[in-house]
Amino acid sequence: MTATVEAEAGFQAVRITANGPGSTTVHVDRSAGITLLGIGVLAVATPAAGVTVHVHATAP
Repeated sequence: MTATVEAEAGFQAVRITANGPGSTTVHVDRSAGITLLGIGVLAVATPAAGVTVHVHATAP
């Protein structure tokens, strides 16, 4: 099973947190990119809401 999210500004981390025969739960964290003294860093990640998630499953 693979999960991806639609591209948006910043960094997004995706993980499948639960998977069963009738449902799959995906957790997405979002972090904004910040430039500090010319160096790109990431801010603290927070749970993202309203994200479009695409999940693909194949039978073994």
